Amino acid sequence: MEGDILAPRLDRRYSVNDRVMYGSRPSDYQANYHRWEDENNDGESPSTVFSPMSYGYGNAPPYVEETNGTAAGHTRYCLVASKQMVGLFLMVWARREIKSDIRNLKVSCVGRGLMGYLGNKGSISVSMLLHQTSFCFVCSHLTSGHKDGDEHRRNSDVMEILRKTRFPMVYGQYERSAETVLEHDRIVWLGDLNYRIALSYRAVKALVEMRDWKALLEKDQLRSEQRGGRVFPGWNEGRIYFPPTYKYSNNSDKYAGEDMNQKEKKRTPAWCDRILWYGRGLSQLSYVRGESRFSDHRPVYSMFSAEVESINHSRIQKMSSSSSQLDIEELLPYSYGYTDINPYGYTDLNFY
Repeated sequence: MEGDILAPRLDRRYSVNDRVMYGSRPSDYQANYHRWEDENNDGESPSTVFSPMSYGYGNAPPYVEETNGTAAGHTRYCLVASKQMVGLFLMVWARREIKSDIRNLKVSCVGRGLMGYLGNKGSISVSMLLHQTSFCFVCSHLTSGHKDGDEHRRNSDVMEILRKTRFPMVYGQYERSAETVLEHDRIVWLGDLNYRIALSYRAVKALVEMRDWKALLEKDQLRSEQRGGRVFPGWNEGRIYFPPTYKYSNNSDKYAGEDMNQKEKKRTPAWCDRILWYGRGLSQLSYVRGESRFSDHRPVYSMFSAEVESINHSRIQKMSSSSSQLDIEELLPYSYGYTDINPYGYTDLNFY
């Protein structure tokens, strides 16, 4: 019953935004909620941590596309969690048939804005367990700026996010939950990373018109910092075959500064918006950009297939209740590859 479901618990002391949603149910702080003690937080930056949840999640909002074969009023995907921190907003959705296999759902926020504390810059991270495989989704907005040396401030943001993001420890029957971002099996990091291209406006515009992505990527700050081992070591990013996503004039396909009649700041085009991943068992199927004009950025989205490990509980139960002999291989976790293409053109596990 809906009334029997416990609400997620929030430690208000480190909160930069006091509202989180699990499924369709908002969670607001109440004084009688149990508080998690965050021993790892040093007080330098807010870190909002929510308690784990092992039950199912609410229904998706009505605007999710309905498909053939679903009952009236039911949707193909359901909302697992959503969280907003100032201008950052992260949602995680799951196919309805696997929602009951998602456990240990937790959220953590780190502010890196004004004075290194406020939430106008920073990250939202969602941790969850699907069968026996842990996933972490990180949405971030890093320090802006196009001057020489600003990339080092963005590197610092990444290191602080990795250091300060903490999830409450949970011990289950078959698993130990991840406490940090890098302890997860599969990680996807996305958002406005704000890394620029170390070339002049005129040089970048000329290379964009020639669609010479290789020459532009050689001067891309994120790629350069990765090659130097200064940020995101061991992380992966797909090949980029689309124009820079920033900065566009309002409601236009022109980069800011192209139209001399408009009074707007000229910004050198750059791939500010990126999607990275870390860990084995993730295969990227696509990496493209959208053409929405509601922002001075163009959105990017990606599709992955993911391997998920699952324990065969029926075989474990059989072994414990009888004297029959089983080969050791039968007791080891095996992989579910949610990679079958359905008529709608999506994999069973989609990350955007």
